[in-house]
Amino acid sequence: MPVLRWYGRGFGPARLWLLTSRVVTTYDRPFGRYLEDFVPGDVYKHWPGKTITEYDDHLFCMITMNHHPVHTNAWFAEHESVHGKNLVVGNLVYSIVLGMSVPDVSGSAIANLEVETLTHQRPTFHGDTIYAETRVVDVRGSSSKPDRGVVTVETKGLNQRGEEVCFFRRKVLVWKRDSAPPRRRPYEGNIWE
Repeated sequence: MPVLRWYGRGFGPARLWLLTSRVVTTYDRPFGRYLEDFVPGDVYKHWPGKTITEYDDHLFCMITMNHHPVHTNAWFAEHESVHGKNLVVGNLVYSIVLGMSVPDVSGSAIANLEVETLTHQRPTFHGDTIYAETRVVDVRGSSSKPDRGVVTVETKGLNQRGEEVCFFRRKVLVWKRDSAPPRRRPYEGNIWE
């Protein structure tokens, strides 16, 4: 549908009216990948990073019933811990880094099969900002089910200083492109008409 647009200021001869026609594009955000998309050695730099607040850490601790005072008691952490301040619970750091990788790695996966290795290289503190990158290690099709395969990836979480704070290696069961179920919504049609 043509659109009438006005360019210029005021009401004098500087006015310029243009009749333009605009093509509208609909974007469907990719989320995850298919087996054919993974190449050993490829690296995905996940975006954005996440600053872990005291609230994030305390909420995660309470939800998971990890009441260790090094995470939730500032006085204890200051006077009776090695670091002299609260530590972010390691499972929160792992969960955030894993979550950052989902849109690039496992967003359309069938299942997460295994976490082979999980290490915390350095402590994470309230106020640290975590970033993540994933490297593809291995890709193999399934011999028993030809519509899928297993991808092995390694993911690193780094703080705002570029220091590695978390590392894990996992296996993900993913669809081959032609076998993946289509993405659907609970409604049909163009809602903008």
